[in-house]
Amino acid sequence: MNKTTLRTALPQNILLDVLKQNQGKWISGEALARRLSMTRSAIWKKVGILKEEGYEIESIPHRGYRLINIPDLLLAQEIHDGLQTSVLGKRDIHRYVSTDSTNNRAKELAAYGAAEGALVIAEEQAHGRGRLDRPWFSPGGENIYASFILRPSLPPSAASRMVLLTAVAAAEALMETTGLRATLKWPNDILVSGRKIAGILVEMSVEMDAVDYMIVGLGINVNSPAERFPRNSRNKITSVLMETGKPFSRVHLLTRFLELFEERYIALATAGFEPVITRWKTLTDIMGKQATVRTLSGSYTGVITDMDQDGFLIIRNDQGAATRLFSGDITVT
Repeated sequence: MNKTTLRTALPQNILLDVLKQNQGKWISGEALARRLSMTRSAIWKKVGILKEEGYEIESIPHRGYRLINIPDLLLAQEIHDGLQTSVLGKRDIHRYVSTDSTNNRAKELAAYGAAEGALVIAEEQAHGRGRLDRPWFSPGGENIYASFILRPSLPPSAASRMVLLTAVAAAEALMETTGLRATLKWPNDILVSGRKIAGILVEMSVEMDAVDYMIVGLGINVNSPAERFPRNSRNKITSVLMETGKPFSRVHLLTRFLELFEERYIALATAGFEPVITRWKTLTDIMGKQATVRTLSGSYTGVITDMDQDGFLIIRNDQGAATRLFSGDITVT
């Protein structure tokens, strides 16, 4: 099954809850049918769907069913059940075994009116991408590839600041759940030990001077070993597994990121972006350093002096002239 969509309170989800409450124990098909007000045939079909999703469920005639194991997959029900949010991931969760890009799928949903908070996840991306359509290496079953829909009351100019908010939430989630020390590289990368562990892609649709929707995409390298990455980029990329020497729960890391993101997103209504930018500055190590920033319009060399309240990086050259930069490739010298 390539795609599954979770909506709360469906019989299949209730069936899974019962199996999880009795994990390792046999439950007869008759008992399940009676408890869920379904036929035994319907129970059998829905158990089959759960097996296709990856749940290890044993079934034996005259004994019934028992849940043996919940695998390390980005399963929609596991994400939903682990979330302490009010919007993100609490409505529809769309899970793909493989897709070209979770941002593409989220944009399609948003264009058809999907509500804020709808979440798209994938085990594998065939054409994962980052800023400037650069490829994002996306092997199956190891990492986090997720996108969600926002419908903020913000001007289009806020897009760069939303990238900063996402970066802060991702870094905080990594540090809190894995114990790793994460730093932020402008404009949209998260580093551990000086190597890239996560990247962000924020896209939006604008009507007149207002945002119709934003798509926040996040990729985090979690359980990929070094040999999985392309040979020519191994010295630039890392993963939680590479840093800690042990695999980590992708569901736990993703749910904590969504919770931290939502906390800061809701706080925008009262506090604005200033706390986000202040926190971003504490998580980066580029302030006060000599750097070269290459943009589509040219190259700028100087000292990184600040991040302003619009999310623009300030670089000051040897002559003292300051330039505000929205985006670019930065090299600290």
